[in-house]
Amino acid sequence: MPVTLVVGAQWGDEGKGRIVDYLAAGADGVARFGGGANAGHTVRVGDKTYKLRIVPSGVIAGVTCIIGPGTVVSPAALVKELSDLEGAGVDTSRVWLSDLAHLILPYHIELDRASERARGDVKIGTTGNGIGPAYGDRVARVGVRAGDLRDERAWRAALAARCAALAGSGVSVDDGAIASELASQAKLLLPHIRDTVELINDLLRSGKRIIAEGAQGSMLDVGLGTYPFVTSSVTVAGGAGAGLGIGPTRIDSVVGVVKAYATRVGGGPFPSELDDSTGQRLREIGGEVGTVTGRPRRCGWLDLAALRYAVDINGMTHLAMTKLDVLDSFDRIGVCTSYKSPPEISVPFAIAQGAACETTFLTGWKASIGGARSWEDLPAAARDYVAFVERHLSIPISYVSVGPERSQIIVRANAPLRIPASVR
Repeated sequence: MPVTLVVGAQWGDEGKGRIVDYLAAGADGVARFGGGANAGHTVRVGDKTYKLRIVPSGVIAGVTCIIGPGTVVSPAALVKELSDLEGAGVDTSRVWLSDLAHLILPYHIELDRASERARGDVKIGTTGNGIGPAYGDRVARVGVRAGDLRDERAWRAALAARCAALAGSGVSVDDGAIASELASQAKLLLPHIRDTVELINDLLRSGKRIIAEGAQGSMLDVGLGTYPFVTSSVTVAGGAGAGLGIGPTRIDSVVGVVKAYATRVGGGPFPSELDDSTGQRLREIGGEVGTVTGRPRRCGWLDLAALRYAVDINGMTHLAMTKLDVLDSFDRIGVCTSYKSPPEISVPFAIAQGAACETTFLTGWKASIGGARSWEDLPAAARDYVAFVERHLSIPISYVSVGPERSQIIVRANAPLRIPASVR
């Protein structure tokens, strides 16, 4: 069962990219199972910082990278991302796009932005990258897939039919311009398009280790998240099989990535939000600005009520805690341990109905932990904070990040995947 699955345990932006980049050093491939270019990952190696959108985080480690059937992909965005990576000296020859993945075309972006404008003051807070409309076309069976680019006559016909339907509903689109751009993009993307279902299963049959990465966070899942303030895809562990074309028996561990505090971008309820100077301080110290959007993130204390729910719906076996160092200077650190809401109400509904947090405060460690390289190097109060979270969730925190660099990840003895020091 050689698949380690990495998913976001909060509202996205947990630092999944750097955890996947780290684990990729001990793997043979990284596969993205859902979402689109609305979910950015930041990876820092030495003095270089890489901003990734749809290409799996393992590209920096030089392993096979798969953009799976469950994703939606903008040809324009992918062409640019591949070009930028190559310009930065990164080999992209092992980046493969599933021929079953659906394409995001310019009219999806227009539909996305128009829909958000129509909501007025009740905006979802989408990135406006066309993700929702592309998934909508997929479900309506009128989408264009990456594999369709192999037959120009067929995709041009499908594109013309879709544009005609949109024009009939009052949406103005220039199908000629879209077709011209797509023809140019197809030439650049076709060398990367293949049957990734066979590829990933062949790798697994030969005993290769795969890291499957999700996009965004569990609380943004289209079905299990804080609906309607969610993304348009399945972000939880159960979506990995369908999003990659593998069976659930292939997965041996599910690692949830969680910040030592909580953040959220865009609209929607956020129970532990700190709309005060403390929240601003977390934002400034943590550099909390969206990778894709550049929007400032809303900040708050760690929410264990939502996190327990995320552990359950994903079947998480381990956690990776990022940005513990952001809390270095706080005298007291708050943790939301439960909600004041009736027990028969599900967590998403409790959050939507404005459930208040029961908050416990722990003593801060008031010391810089960026130089810690082992569990024992951490101050006692920092270890107590991590242990407090573990006790409340009944799940081990196996990786602890104390800074943005690869070397600043502490790996504990119970970690499911240990990376040799020589390749970190």
